[in-house]
Amino acid sequence: MGVRYLGGPTALLEVGSLRLLTDPTFDPPGDYPVGNRSLRKTIGAVVSRQDAGQVDAVLLSHDQHPDNLDHQGRDYLLSAPLVLSTAAAQQRLGGTVRALDPWQHHDLARGGSAPLRVTAVPARHGPPGCEPMTGPVTGFMLTGDGLPSVYVSGDNAALEHASAVADRFGPVDVAILFAGAARTALLDGACLTLTSAEAAQAAAVLGARHVVPLHFEGWAHFSQGRDTLDAAFATAGLRDRLHVLELGQSMTI
Repeated sequence: MGVRYLGGPTALLEVGSLRLLTDPTFDPPGDYPVGNRSLRKTIGAVVSRQDAGQVDAVLLSHDQHPDNLDHQGRDYLLSAPLVLSTAAAQQRLGGTVRALDPWQHHDLARGGSAPLRVTAVPARHGPPGCEPMTGPVTGFMLTGDGLPSVYVSGDNAALEHASAVADRFGPVDVAILFAGAARTALLDGACLTLTSAEAAQAAAVLGARHVVPLHFEGWAHFSQGRDTLDAAFATAGLRDRLHVLELGQSMTI
């Protein structure tokens, strides 16, 4: 499988013959309103939505926050053949968005090969009880005969949900973890995504052979990043599994 890190939560995944895009964000740096607040973007995407190219599907963890789906990301969805996301995103966005409830799946055809199965997995965007304020989110699990198993956490802050994924699918080959320890005034500074230490714990629980962090830089509300990820995984004895990519960097796993 191939991974190219495009910034924030956005990455191009190549699994078998399929191209998938996570949470498309292509807008320039600036302030982006959400409710009566704003989120500040500090680093722009390394490619435009046009240069990102066509994909077979978009894996959209949620649509209600501009750091996971921005203006140009919404434009990108208009040409996407399939967007897998939450029921709320399907209701708001329409188009090619297909809702998947937790543990439901959709099979992506691969010509004469076995399909890639995309299973929606539980996620919680903050501490227990946060759902009325942060809204629904989803993660994804990618599986298929002869393909690596890939967990995409989305904006999940709940280690118990990572454990539930491990119970059904573990050990996983690749864990793509949104790990910036996002904090805003919405929940008095509580972490809305995994901390670096929690990302290392999730990697251990999942038995992940490789870990690629996303969504740990590029926005002012991230409280942790590259340095803390490296230190946390080193402390957990998992440094050899961690791949912290530079903007625009690609790697093959």
